Amino acid sequence: MRKALIISLILMSYLSTAQNEEIDLESFAERLFQVQDEDVAYEDIYESLLLYYSSKLNLNKVEPEELGSLYILNPAQLSNFFIYRDQFGDFLSINELQAIPEMDLETIRLLLPFVTVEESLADTRPLLKRIWNEENNYFLLRYSQRLEEQIGYTEALPLDTTFIRDENDMITDTVTTPPSRYVGSPNKIYGRFRTSHRGIFSLGFTFEKDNGEQFSFDDGQKGFDFYSYHLMLGNKWGFEKIMLGDFQLQVGQGVVFGAGFNAGKGAETVNTTKRNSLGIRPYTSVLESGFFRGAGLTRSTGDFEITVFYSYLNQDGNIQTDTTFSDFEEFINSIQGTGFHRTPSEIASKDRITEESIGAVVEYSPHRRLTIGISGLNSQYSTPLQRRPNNYNQFEFKGDHNYITSAYANYTWQNFSFFGEGARSKSGGIGAVGGLVASLSRTVDMAMVFRNYDRDFHSFYGNAFSENSRNINERGTYWGLSVKPNRRHKLNLYYDRFKFPWLKYQTEAPSVGYEWLARYSHFPSRQVTLYAQARQQTRQVTVANENLNELVDQVKRNYIFNVDYELKPWLKLKTKVQSSTQNEAEEFTKGFAIIQDVNFEWWRLKFNTRMALFETDNFDNAQYVYENDVLYAFSIPAYNGKGVRTYAMVRYDPMRNVSLWLRYARFNFRDREEVGSGLNESLGNTSSEVKAMLRIKF
Repeated sequence: MRKALIISLILMSYLSTAQNEEIDLESFAERLFQVQDEDVAYEDIYESLLLYYSSKLNLNKVEPEELGSLYILNPAQLSNFFIYRDQFGDFLSINELQAIPEMDLETIRLLLPFVTVEESLADTRPLLKRIWNEENNYFLLRYSQRLEEQIGYTEALPLDTTFIRDENDMITDTVTTPPSRYVGSPNKIYGRFRTSHRGIFSLGFTFEKDNGEQFSFDDGQKGFDFYSYHLMLGNKWGFEKIMLGDFQLQVGQGVVFGAGFNAGKGAETVNTTKRNSLGIRPYTSVLESGFFRGAGLTRSTGDFEITVFYSYLNQDGNIQTDTTFSDFEEFINSIQGTGFHRTPSEIASKDRITEESIGAVVEYSPHRRLTIGISGLNSQYSTPLQRRPNNYNQFEFKGDHNYITSAYANYTWQNFSFFGEGARSKSGGIGAVGGLVASLSRTVDMAMVFRNYDRDFHSFYGNAFSENSRNINERGTYWGLSVKPNRRHKLNLYYDRFKFPWLKYQTEAPSVGYEWLARYSHFPSRQVTLYAQARQQTRQVTVANENLNELVDQVKRNYIFNVDYELKPWLKLKTKVQSSTQNEAEEFTKGFAIIQDVNFEWWRLKFNTRMALFETDNFDNAQYVYENDVLYAFSIPAYNGKGVRTYAMVRYDPMRNVSLWLRYARFNFRDREEVGSGLNESLGNTSSEVKAMLRIKF
């Protein structure tokens, strides 16, 4: 009976075609992020998403935490998936997903790029042979450059002169300073190799030189500015994982270890609120901070899983000796995470301090529905950290040693999933988050999240649910709702209320705020998809009112209307209109963008093109819009000012294992004759970039 059902499912053309589709990263970005802005670490999220795409989850072996980390399945679908697998055994075909109760075709279509079905047979080949013969491998090389000449690459005058003028514009004095210029070329070069088989091994290395950085073998530099590498072995010598090189951890709700695919608040209002514990994972990004470098081990004993690791990592920092406000003879204000080493001052701060870390995670899972764990991280710095004191940062971390410990738990009961994690740092500050996600019916899902992060809570690798970009000085409650009465209509809503008990940057008193979002999606056919979205964010900020500073509400609203339509299998169009307004102290500003995309295929070529018109009153209303880019690159530029944005990209596959990309993008501004600032400033009203990439699969 079961085989007959599977045969009938395989005959359905919908999944047969969808299974071969490539991931639509633009649709994923729009589904997960409410409004693209500068506060989200898109590169890290994108890297995690592509990890799943390049090394698919085996439906016959996947665990709830892994499958849930895609943020596609609601609690009922996730629960029914494992009930079905326990009842019927291994999947025989990926099309069998349709037989799972409450698993609709649109959800399956979103899931297909990330999953596969493989027989659960042991591979007895030697490890080196498996690595050598692995089909999931690639090498890529990418080049990009800004075409307009920027000040940082021009020849410097002997001295830069600054004229000091009085109120009558008369020169009263001059100040001469040595010139600053970028030491390297204006191009950016990036390369990566990786071969992996999920759960068995992962081997890779990455190298990069940013714009303005030097490719050199002088003064101790080894060619490129940044290198990253890793080797992960699974189920070897009695260990679940053996990790060498660069790695991250995703544990509990991310209060202590929060690496990976954490989307937070977004247009997906329910599934993204709960973090999933994935343990130790290879680090493959070119972000030059936020990871560990060393070795880690994971071992399972009965219902327990234990992970331990050691890391020794050089970090960037500008060493200070100003003892007027510091208790230390030498200290740094903060660890610099930009990874830029373009000017003499940036180069001088490279690898100036070391961070030595030891950590452990112990997890107990007596059955699939319950997980309990504890985690800890001890960090020692070669040079103390101390921020320059002011009113709002009095409770920031100070010193050369920090430790943090936490306890966490997840429990699933029917279609309800409860989760939580609480942590304490060396300062005594507490950070805690807890909540639930639930399927109330076949058409309604909901989520609630509570969080509290003390003003003196210090977690340097945490990324738990919050309004702030860091888990500090915040309390809040979030409610999310998703209603899907049928396959053609969907409504997502959330309301988040938060409080900042202590001062913040540009907010000179404790403050409160709230945020809500409403998004309606309509799917009239497979060829047409549309959605309309509104969001309001209200925060308090400090403004000067004569001789008195006061808190006022800053109200920002965003609106988006988007239509995707497929005219032919080889021709797809996208039209989007988005706008924003901001009201602060009775000062009203606004901005908008109108975007038209045309994407088509011809022969072995795939084209992505865009033309966008935009106009904004100020940077607070800059329009952030996802752009198609070459593989493993992520582009969400700020459309700010008045002008036109265009780009065109072509992909060519001359051979089965070789792909080439070429991309040209350009801003044409109508409100300026210089673009950029400082060393990135260029003359003229245009800013254009060219990018080329080669990928080879061996």
